[in-house]
Amino acid sequence: MFDLEAICKTAKEASRVIGKAGINDKNDALLKVADYLCDNKSDIIKANKIDLANAEANNMSPALMDRLKLTDERIEAIAEGVRQVAALPDPIGEVLSMKRRPNGLLIGQVRVPIGVIGIIYESRPNVTIDTFALCFKSGNAVILRGGSDCINSNIALVKIVKEALTETNITPDVISLIENTDREVVNNFIKENRYLDLLIPRGGAGLINNVIQNATVPVIQTGTGNCHIYIDKSADFDKAVKIVRNAKLQRLGVCNAAESLVIHKDVAEEVLPLIAADLASDDCEIRGDEKAQAISNLVVPATEEDYGTEYLAKIISAKIVDSLDEAIDHINKYSTGHSEAIITEDY
Repeated sequence: MFDLEAICKTAKEASRVIGKAGINDKNDALLKVADYLCDNKSDIIKANKIDLANAEANNMSPALMDRLKLTDERIEAIAEGVRQVAALPDPIGEVLSMKRRPNGLLIGQVRVPIGVIGIIYESRPNVTIDTFALCFKSGNAVILRGGSDCINSNIALVKIVKEALTETNITPDVISLIENTDREVVNNFIKENRYLDLLIPRGGAGLINNVIQNATVPVIQTGTGNCHIYIDKSADFDKAVKIVRNAKLQRLGVCNAAESLVIHKDVAEEVLPLIAADLASDDCEIRGDEKAQAISNLVVPATEEDYGTEYLAKIISAKIVDSLDEAIDHINKYSTGHSEAIITEDY
């Protein structure tokens, strides 16, 4: 029987254990988790295939299917990420500042664990391990609530992490997964301020706004990824074409994929047709302003909404600007503050 309060209470108790754990115990545990992930790839992929089959039956977009998919190589990369976290210095106990008062009293700022961190995220199974590793290294217990589309993958991943931790000096209770996929559970979870110390939502605008508006637990607000590339008048055209292709098409479903082009007017007539033809060869649509449409017949009209959209698809917006300042103004207006790039030879 599902018991949200029991999950939260167990995590709270475990947070007191991990909060006092030494750096060697934490690092040894992370390395053990990484090894277990690599040793159990077949079990993870078996569970992931169930999620992929369900996603296909539900007509999930190819970009989101790619984001959901796990392979041997991706699991190895996830495990390597855990090893990299293990190699980081211990943040706990770091003295940020220390001042001596006139009476001789020392007052300092020292990093300490937060406690129990709740992570609410969409169907990206790599986030399950990434967030566990970071919370664990910083001395925190974590409760995960992933999207329903990746529930089988998440169950398999958390099971493997718990099995790995049984061979360490740290309790497996430091990681918990909410397996109930009912959306109402999220609304209850974000109000568990008796046990949760922090919430971090990762996903689309709807998810993030729901958490911000309804949580009684402190929230670190994340954002969606409407990422821009500005092509300056000094840009190398060959580089620009290659960078835009990679940033847009390498993986459509990731939050740092390019979603908007901003091009200086002095080079737009030369570089935009090159980019448009290159993207069109992969069936990627460009939605642009009137100036962009006049330059290339491959550009279709953009709406105001297009400039603020995270497509996660083979679509990118385009805007022609008169200056760097106008480019910055455009990006500041529509950006979600995730990742932006400038292509220039003048730096």
